[in-house]
Amino acid sequence: MSAAYFITGTDTDVGKTTIAAGLLHAARQAGLSTAAGKPVASGCEVTPAGLRNADALALLAECSLPLTYAEVNPVAFEPAIAPHLAAREAGVMLTVQSLLGPMRQVLAKQADFTLIEGAGGWRVPLADQASLSDLAQALALPVILVVGVRLGCISHALLTAEAIARDGLQLAGWVANIVDPKTSRLEENLATLAERLPAPCLGRVPRLKAVTADAVAQHLQLDLLD
Repeated sequence: MSAAYFITGTDTDVGKTTIAAGLLHAARQAGLSTAAGKPVASGCEVTPAGLRNADALALLAECSLPLTYAEVNPVAFEPAIAPHLAAREAGVMLTVQSLLGPMRQVLAKQADFTLIEGAGGWRVPLADQASLSDLAQALALPVILVVGVRLGCISHALLTAEAIARDGLQLAGWVANIVDPKTSRLEENLATLAERLPAPCLGRVPRLKAVTADAVAQHLQLDLLD
């Protein structure tokens, strides 16, 4: 088995990295080798080793293959703002081409299970008129969608699924991440998502007291992926 996916979310702060780390952990528990990429990250901390992003570090921790931080996250910015704005402030041209090579190198490791994680939602801008979704297209990867379950998530999820299909990519699966457990009519919302999203639900992750990759992995089913 050698499978790779692009993982995106219905919005920012929907637990995309939490789910990605959980999927990688589940793959490792199944005896698969793992690798991951976070092509661009903003909101990084200055460390003696350079800029470091918490999400990228979480992914790196779940990679069984030997990867450096720079391989996982080749483009990092300190301000916690949209990547294209952070790039503009830093004088960096954030293009699909500049991200494509490093992510192809991650994929070239040929891990049994590889995830390339986007930033925010599906249409996060890059330079000019490009979007991070153009990178997913260039990589030709099937997509896993993390749905942050809260009020309004159904429209966000369906619009994202439509955009993925319009871009010619396969929605391989989706994960319901219950970011607001007090969502009114929670079960009905989840049922509507299951009825309308054209892919299997890989799991329902509740609001966890201790958010670890291992705890998240217990709620995910990798075997539902094609």
